[in-house]
Amino acid sequence: MAQIIGGLGTSHVPSIGVALDRGLHDTPDWKPFFDGYEAGKQWMRDAKPDVAVVIFNDHGNSFFLDRVPTFAVGVAETYKPVDEGWGPRAIPDFQGAEDLSWHLVDKLVERHFDPLVCREIEVDHGLQVPMELFFGRPDAWPVKVVPIWVNTIQYPIPTPQRCWDMGRVLREAIESWPGDERVVILGTGGLSHQLQGARAGFINREADLAWLDGIATDPEHYRNMTREDYVEQFGSEGAELIMWLVMRGAMDAKVNLIHKHYHAPASMTGAGMVVLENAG
Repeated sequence: MAQIIGGLGTSHVPSIGVALDRGLHDTPDWKPFFDGYEAGKQWMRDAKPDVAVVIFNDHGNSFFLDRVPTFAVGVAETYKPVDEGWGPRAIPDFQGAEDLSWHLVDKLVERHFDPLVCREIEVDHGLQVPMELFFGRPDAWPVKVVPIWVNTIQYPIPTPQRCWDMGRVLREAIESWPGDERVVILGTGGLSHQLQGARAGFINREADLAWLDGIATDPEHYRNMTREDYVEQFGSEGAELIMWLVMRGAMDAKVNLIHKHYHAPASMTGAGMVVLENAG
């Protein structure tokens, strides 16, 4: 069977991609952020996964407010970087793990989820940035991807518990897959930020730092929070953190927190990452 070798959580702020495109990696504003990801990149080089399952949200690029699926799964052969307004970025296309994706879709339907199935779709910074943060800028990505979209844009968004439940089905699908792929799961989004309204510019450092530890040691606390709790603590856009629960739900009850990193602000966002391994 395939094997889950790690769960990673990371921000996917679009300005990170802009900083990489413009060669700002070592500037005073960006160096502390990027330096904190070196340990995660080294972990990825050592782990040598075959497949990355990436849980993220589209930002009005491939889906728009006229049709927003609660959950969607890509089953395509290839995913191209979408044009987010300034042209597609000069990064390689992402190769899909088609057969594993279809297997996941079947398991989700069997377990009473109803995902939108995407046979042709482009991917935005929600997937691009996490891949670059952990794999750098290769000529070709060293892994195939299974993209999972979660609606965190248009209310009503899914509950934290529903995201956790999806993670349990994801684990079942991976462990019942007859191949021998080494799979890493990336939960993306956050950390605290709000881009509009009276709290525009809101960052909650205390809640962010508690999250980076608590997602490993006390995930039940976060899966029991309401959607309104997430908005209050992390901001309207910071509610993206529910997507980390898909990753965490696929892991063991007890995990080891291998690396963590926090930096604020990255643009208008508290940003950071964790690397988790199953304790067993």
